[in-house]
Amino acid sequence: MAEVSSVPPAVGHHGAVPATLIKISFVLAIVTLAYFPSAYLTHVWIFGADGRGIPTDFVNVWAAGKLALEGHPAQAWDWDIQKQVELDLLKQDFVGHFAWHYPPPFLFVASFLAKFPYAAAFIGWAAFSMLPYLAVMRAIIGRNAGLVLAIGFPAAFINILVGQNGFLTASLIGGMLYLLPTRPVLAGICLGLLSYKPQYGLLFPLVLIAAAEWTVLVTAAIVAAAIAAVSWLAFGTESWQAFFHWIPMFSQAFLTEGRAPWFKMQSIFSFVRYVGGTEQLAWIFQWVLTAAVAVVLVVMWRSRLPYALKAAMLAAATLLTTPYLFMYDLVVLAIAIAFLIRAGLDEGFARHEVMALVLVFALLATFLFLGQPVGFPAILIVFGLILGRCAAWRSAEAASMQLATTRA
Repeated sequence: MAEVSSVPPAVGHHGAVPATLIKISFVLAIVTLAYFPSAYLTHVWIFGADGRGIPTDFVNVWAAGKLALEGHPAQAWDWDIQKQVELDLLKQDFVGHFAWHYPPPFLFVASFLAKFPYAAAFIGWAAFSMLPYLAVMRAIIGRNAGLVLAIGFPAAFINILVGQNGFLTASLIGGMLYLLPTRPVLAGICLGLLSYKPQYGLLFPLVLIAAAEWTVLVTAAIVAAAIAAVSWLAFGTESWQAFFHWIPMFSQAFLTEGRAPWFKMQSIFSFVRYVGGTEQLAWIFQWVLTAAVAVVLVVMWRSRLPYALKAAMLAAATLLTTPYLFMYDLVVLAIAIAFLIRAGLDEGFARHEVMALVLVFALLATFLFLGQPVGFPAILIVFGLILGRCAAWRSAEAASMQLATTRA
């Protein structure tokens, strides 16, 4: 029976990551690796020339950890107390709040980091959280090009700049998806640890139930329950009470009042608000998109679609279905792109796919300069490429079956 190719290669060679993408990633990786040491030494990152700390996201992690180490973990969720610790650290005031809004288990990470001086904790967190992200990207793509793509991905630069947890989130999602076919227990552990980001919790159970991946689902539930219980023992009932007490206030501040400028968030919810839509309209768009994506995921994960495409789709979908999505979270989009590349290595890449991925990199790279919500269209482009691959594969499969029937 003749083999039918789902995507006719127009550029590159079979088994090769598109050279254009590698070259762009290499340049961006060099910029990233060169910028931060020089920025620290010239006092434009972490600490200014006057010795005062530069206000940015990581300060809330260190401050929450300090409160936990001092025996007051529940106070980490109190905006005023948390800010006072941040002011004492930075030695300067700032507008608004860098608030702590993670579930209590993430205090283990924060309290460990707070044992170190602020700069050492900041740099160490960025460096060491990047390592599993690099390993996962290398494993998914299956060659060293994955390391170049990982470092050169523009969201990685932003994640390091503000000291956020995008690398950890991407590592857990990527690790779960990479391990799921062969190591379901380890995949479940990754997913259980991801419970520190509960906004990503909607799609994974749905997809795992649809695919009958019970080992992963049960393991994830056990791990999530276990770390919640351990955090309760370590930080007390008050920490969980504080978390649930303050979460509605965080939601009110970010999703209703827009305390963070709308362009900083990259969801369809924030995009609607950015262009002037009401909160009600934004929720309608968000829930319609979430429902549509959920249906597509269930259908695709129950099909015989190649696993790499299923994984790519789920990674991208996690970003489309949460209203609370900052640019540093788009490190997860690198995982979706890695699985998309993995799917294309056997057959090559169509020219439009390469150009679309170049556009994604270009859009994300402009964020710091333009201050526009470029992340949402970037996610849509990647999701569209994945759907295109899925449609091409299904067409090829149908043609192959028709040819087999005809010959029979």
